[in-house]
Amino acid sequence: MQVFVESMSSCTLRTLPASLRLLFSVFLLTIGIGYLTALFYLYLVDVDPHKRMGMGLVEGITMKYHGVRGNTRLESALRGIMANKVTSSETEEVLRWISTGASAEGYREKVKPLLDKNCVTCHNAKSSPTVPPLTTFEEVREVTRVDMGPGLDQLARVSHVHLFGISIIFLLTGMIFSLSEITSALKLPIIVIPYVAIWMDIGSWWVTKYQPFFAYVVIIGGGFMGLSLAAQILISLWGMWFKKASATPIDTPNKYASDRE
Repeated sequence: MQVFVESMSSCTLRTLPASLRLLFSVFLLTIGIGYLTALFYLYLVDVDPHKRMGMGLVEGITMKYHGVRGNTRLESALRGIMANKVTSSETEEVLRWISTGASAEGYREKVKPLLDKNCVTCHNAKSSPTVPPLTTFEEVREVTRVDMGPGLDQLARVSHVHLFGISIIFLLTGMIFSLSEITSALKLPIIVIPYVAIWMDIGSWWVTKYQPFFAYVVIIGGGFMGLSLAAQILISLWGMWFKKASATPIDTPNKYASDRE
């Protein structure tokens, strides 16, 4: 046990075998590329559609989690992020059906053909949990209610996936980063901040549903998460390939070696 502790106390990124440094480097680079891809996807799905509606980032997040309390979900989508998927005449036809009571007869005669043509390719039973299916009258009837944002079951389903997945990513990147030769005053906050950011970001989804102001906290949490991930990746890569190796880490003196003396 003492030998293991001694070996870990003197281990740094720069002194790792070349094979481990290469493995850690390609892992960190892949995580970085994956994060940038996730940001691009977020832009395409959440930011750009709201931008085309003349809405800012905070307004878009508020609409996503708080809903649009004056409109039904279907109306909000047809006037907003799905406006380019249907023609103006088709949109008016669906809105007229909603305003007249959203009857089953009107659905079969006028609305179902339009949805089958334009929407069910993505909105079906195989779609993701956040994409409502639109293949039956009962399913469509659900989205003709006032948009109150995602339900608690949807938030729970999406939240637990993100909490498990992101925390494991930061566990792995944090373990690699913990071997870097920077002072504890910098190292410890960079290890802890990502988890605080996760709590801020995902926790604020739930609060924003009831209090729109917390959309700002979603943005702040996401920003800290990205900055801390970038710091862990860049500092680790710098420590593995560019920093000169030292005998012992800056912030971890070899206690057992001094005891022997």
